[in-house]
Amino acid sequence: MPKQAPMNPRTRSRYRKEVFFKGLALTALLMAGLFLIWFFSDIISKGYSAFVQAEVLVEVQFNEQSSSNYQKAVNKKDRALVSRGYLRTLPMYMEAHPEIMGTSEQLWVVAGYRVDQFLKGKEHHRLKKKLQRHVRELEKEDRIRLAFNTGFFLNGDSKMPEIAGIKSAVIGSLLVLLITVLFALPIGIMTALYLEEFAPDNRWTQFIEVNINNLAAVPSILFGLLGLAIFINFFGVPRSSAIAGGLTLGLMTLPVIIITARAALRAVPDNIREAACGVGASRWQVVWHHVLPLSLPGILTGSIIGLSQAMGETAPLLIIGMMAYIPDAPTSITQAATVLPAQIFTWAGEPIRAFAERTAAAILVLLAVLLTLNAAAVWLRKRFETKW
Repeated sequence: MPKQAPMNPRTRSRYRKEVFFKGLALTALLMAGLFLIWFFSDIISKGYSAFVQAEVLVEVQFNEQSSSNYQKAVNKKDRALVSRGYLRTLPMYMEAHPEIMGTSEQLWVVAGYRVDQFLKGKEHHRLKKKLQRHVRELEKEDRIRLAFNTGFFLNGDSKMPEIAGIKSAVIGSLLVLLITVLFALPIGIMTALYLEEFAPDNRWTQFIEVNINNLAAVPSILFGLLGLAIFINFFGVPRSSAIAGGLTLGLMTLPVIIITARAALRAVPDNIREAACGVGASRWQVVWHHVLPLSLPGILTGSIIGLSQAMGETAPLLIIGMMAYIPDAPTSITQAATVLPAQIFTWAGEPIRAFAERTAAAILVLLAVLLTLNAAAVWLRKRFETKW
């Protein structure tokens, strides 16, 4: 067997560098994976408990006395365990249902946040010793439980954490996202079509292209200032409304949609255009019947990613006032509204510690929506991708 020639020192040095950089890359991947595991573990461990809520089985009195003083609806011993937010709704409920006056009923009602935190084993529950003993007695009698927290999804915001929910923020987010789509998607796609297929290559179009690329890198809070100046101060759009938020996020998303749409259009081979022109198709027919359908998967993928980024934005919406306390869901695009990221920001600043688990649970909901949108973008790209 012939003896192997000694390796050149410079070659040996290149191999050592290759091994070193491979090690760096693997280390970076490992650190990123560990960070993701730690991040999701931390958020899930803090937020999963918000999906259950303490409930107490009490006898509720529906009479004239309790309609004028809601605290009289529950006996004094159990009153300290029941959420004040629930008791405040009883007079309105009795007014809407006069047939129940003069009756009493045993109901599972929402417990106060201190009781809820105590049952969940939180150290910061701050429930008095006397009430702790009463809770333990109710546990033996099966009169207190942790049930699925439907109120978290069906209620709006509240200053009382046990009845605070994300309904108004979710509906506000959907309205804002709908307006963003209707505003940014057609304008972005038409702009990309014009610049890529019809615009002459001159200094004016080059100036526009440079500015579009620059706008994609502008901090999002500046788009909030732009939306405040244009839509609210100039056009008089209602402040804190879904239409103001949607148009502002539409401005922020436009550069991303234009850039990704142009890249998708550019990926269509020129021989497709030449073949269509060769059989007598006009320029618009070439674009409408051939180029646009073939580039549509790439356009939709980029647009969905841009919209998911916009859905997670908070800074531009702070500038236009979408941080208001919104207990009721908006019914129109001109009413005051908030969005899920803004709701999370508000809850994170609340002094009551029980809001911490609500904050983490809302983050989980937002992450689930964003991951779903990104997964849809990946599926669209794989499903309709055309390889040339």
